[in-house]
Formats: sequence, C-alpha cells, structure tokens
Amino acid sequence: MLYENIKKLVQYGVETGLTPACEKNYTINLLLDVFKEDEYVEPEEEYRDIDLEEVLNALLDEAVKRNLIEDSVVYRDLFDTRLMNCLMPRPAQVQNEFWSRYEKDPQEATDYFYKLSQDSDYIRRYRVKKDQKWTVDSEYGKIDITINLSKPEKDPKAIAAAKLVKSSSYPKCLLCPENEGYAGRVNHPARENHRIIPITVNDSPWGFQYSPYVYYNEHCIVFNSQHVPMKIEKNTFIKLFDFVKLFPHYFLGSNADLPIVGGSILSHDHFQGGHYTFAMAKAPIEKHVTIPGYEDVEAGIVKWPLSVLRIRHKDEKRLIELATHVLEAWRGYTDESAFIFAETDGEPHNTITPIARRSGDMFELDLTLRNNITTDEHPLGVYHPHAEYHHIKKENIGLIEVMGLAVLPSRLKSEMEQLADAILEGKDIRSNEVLEKHAFALHDRFGGQRADVAQSQYGGSVGNDRHQIALDRIVVRLGRIVGDRQTRRRHAGRVGQREIVLGGVGFRRPDFDFAGASFGVIGERFLHQFVRVHKLNFTGMSNNYHARKLIKNISF
Repeated sequence: MLYENIKKLVQYGVETGLTPACEKNYTINLLLDVFKEDEYVEPEEEYRDIDLEEVLNALLDEAVKRNLIEDSVVYRDLFDTRLMNCLMPRPAQVQNEFWSRYEKDPQEATDYFYKLSQDSDYIRRYRVKKDQKWTVDSEYGKIDITINLSKPEKDPKAIAAAKLVKSSSYPKCLLCPENEGYAGRVNHPARENHRIIPITVNDSPWGFQYSPYVYYNEHCIVFNSQHVPMKIEKNTFIKLFDFVKLFPHYFLGSNADLPIVGGSILSHDHFQGGHYTFAMAKAPIEKHVTIPGYEDVEAGIVKWPLSVLRIRHKDEKRLIELATHVLEAWRGYTDESAFIFAETDGEPHNTITPIARRSGDMFELDLTLRNNITTDEHPLGVYHPHAEYHHIKKENIGLIEVMGLAVLPSRLKSEMEQLADAILEGKDIRSNEVLEKHAFALHDRFGGQRADVAQSQYGGSVGNDRHQIALDRIVVRLGRIVGDRQTRRRHAGRVGQREIVLGGVGFRRPDFDFAGASFGVIGERFLHQFVRVHKLNFTGMSNNYHARKLIKNISF
C-alpha cells in the first residue's frame, strides 16, 4: 500500500504542475526517505485524478503504523506538510514563474500563485470547503457570515506536549519570512510547503503570501520582512497604495494598531487583502462633504454601521495627504458626551482601520474610525461586542469584520444544531451546560407564550429616538445597551427601564411555526436573525454621528 500511495502522490504532483515529470524518480526517493524505506517496487497500475485528502490520509495512517508519528491532528499535520514539500518547487522557481507571468498580466501571476498555494496543501481545500458561509440582507447590503471550520482544534496530548517544548524565538511569529520551509513543532505549524513572493512597498522589502484559512476569495497577507510592530501612520497609506498599484485587482487593508480594535498579531507589521468585494466597498456615500484644502478630493460618509469616511482621487498622493490629516485629527478627537476620549491616563484610544482599492481609474480609501476605551463594566472594550454577545463571538473585531464579514467560531456549528433541537423539543436551555450561554438571547420568545417584553441586562433606559431604536443612530455610552434594534419596527410606547420590545420576533414566520423546517435550517435562521438584529454594529460608533461631528468640529 505504501508504494501505491507514493506513486499516487507523485502523480498528483505531476498533474497539478507542482512536480515536473522528469523529477518523478527524485520525488519518489524523497518520499521513501521520509518513511525510512530503502526499497521501492513500481506498482503496475496507472493512476489519474488523484484525491489528495484520501492519499494523504492513507500515508499518514502508514506513518502511524510505523510509529513515525502519533495519531493526532497536530502530528499528522506536521507530517503531511513534510510529504507535500517533497513535491514542491524551490522558492526561487516559484518566484521566477510568478514574475514571468506578472509581466504579461498581474492577475495571471496571482492566479498561478493562488492555485499553487492550494495544490501544495498549504491551503487545505478539503477543510476550507467545510466552512459554513452565507449572506444576510441588511439595510447596509449583504453581510457575509462564516462559521470557520478550517482551523483544527489541538488535541489534549498535543497541548500537553507543547508545554514541554522549549520556548523558541525562531521564527519570531507566524508572519516572519523565516516560516518559509520551516518544519514546525507542536506549538508552531509546519510551513515546508509554504512559498512567499518578495515585493517592494515604500522602498522596503516585504512579502506576499496567502492565508491558509481563506476567509474570502484569494485572502492574502502582505507583511514586513522585518519583525516590527504595526503602526498606523502616513507610511501605512503609502504602503497600501504601493501594493494596490502592483495588483490593481486586489484590495488591501490594515487592522488597527491598538489592542482590542486591532487584529491578533500586532507585533508584526502586515496587511490583509484579496480578490473580493465586501459589502462595505459596495456601500454608497450617504453624505458628500468638502474638506478645506482638499476640495479636489471626493469625500463622503459611507452608509455603514461603523464610522467610515471614504475619499477618492486619481492621484493616490492626494489621498495619502488627506488620510494622514484625518488620522492626526482623529487621534486627538474627544467627545465626552459620546464617551469618546482621545486618551486616558496617557493611554491613546483613537486609531483608524484603512482599506485601499482601485475603482476604475480612481484610487479609493475607506477610513474607519476606531476607539478601544475600556471600563470596569466592559473590560474588553466599550466599542467591542459586550459580554452578553460573547456566546456568539468573543474575539477582537478586526479588519475583516469591519469590511462586512463576521467570522464566527467553529463551536457555533454544533451549538446551533443542539440549540435548534432543544427548541423543537421544548427543552429548558438553561439546564444544558453548553447551551446555557445562549439562553439570554432567546429569552422567552420560544416559550409557549410569545414574549412581548424582555428584560435587558442593563439598568439604563432604552432610548427612544423618534419612536425607534435604529442601528445607525445608536451612540453607545457607559451602561447603554449595544445594538438592540427590536423596537425599530414598532412604537416603543411605554417601554420602561431594563426592557426591550420583542413582540413579533421570530424566524420571519410565526413563533414556533417550524413545520417542514429541519433543525439545521432553524438553527441557521436563528443565527442569521441574531447577528442581523443584535450585533451588526460591532464598534458601537454611529457613522452618522462621529464622522459628521469630526468633519464639522475639527479644523482640517
């Protein structure tokens, strides 16, 4: 069986273009060495259209049988990456092929590199396709939602082993160029099948690669060759446009440079981009504005749940100048009435999440205003999903969510299935340890009687702005409910303190009328509705309020 699967894997390499036909024997010998095998008998049968997942699983089972690895996800992932590297072209070969294609067409170059990153199993297609993805209609356009299942959870044995591994500063982080070809360890993923394209941005060496988890089409990462921290400044905007000029079919954006509102890796300067159009990019200008000194730059407030200023011009240098000016103004912006502080006790709170793209012959830059202030009540951030939403997502709200893609944790897949089943069977959700955290979200609306009023977790009154609570008018302050939109469809009436109107809320059909719907569909409907109704406003900062006030009150 070993010989058959080695032949299949080599044939896969030839079929995908990873391995030249003239290197068959060389590749077979590399694989034999990995399995500590001295001999090889060529199977007579010829193989075509190889299923990579099937072949790798068979080879991994063989490795377990031979006591080469332990039978766990972590060790299997380390080993199959080593196997795939036997098929791979050297980095210089990949770079030469990329730039040769780039001379013809930048998109042809990225098409080649993206396919290679998939064929090499650096992007594990068979895992990515398991991700659950859908869209939800909103007043801001179609919002993307995904439950990410691509990242395998570490097993207890691997976690225990990782604690025993000597800490290492090599590579310094997951974004360092030293990851290319690294064999990995139990506490660091293998990257032997990983390739990087060197590029130049802002006259300095950077790297271009794809994310192995592909949250959206051609999800790429652009990173500094040096391990230096992220920083939003003038040079940030220069780098964004340098990349967009290199690859005009890609957008590129940056996470914010402060904790809470930034991404998970603030220690290494990097951007994320790709060949995808998010709802944010499609959102129209709600109000056009003219900024003194920049009358030639088209500017306006975007109709979006976050505070976004969009600026457009044929000359990217004008956008860089204006973006730098807006950044400086926002850094020093304070509005105590709205609980926005530029700093407290010397700690800065205001920053920007920028996204750059080409739009025809125009350059376009979205500047999203962010604030990371915390309180005792909200230690993870006032403008961050509050504790009552952590059963959905607790992680930071970064660039991807800002653009209109809610990346939800994998645990929700099973939890939503269990929740739908419990609802249909009339079970007490609070009695289930796994589902208990969802109880407040559901409250009494799925009981025998429809709940007209539910109690909030906050002591403050529910605000009434022209008889409705509209998402794009909410300004969150200390003790205020975040993102509640239930009353927008009806007059708030005499809703008192600690109360939110829930009447008429269901799955777009009468409550508990689930005939003909499977529990999976019901679970999805619940998740759609909950994210749409309760938590689109991830920052809690209304664009109509803060963007307008910034422009009005600060001298540019």
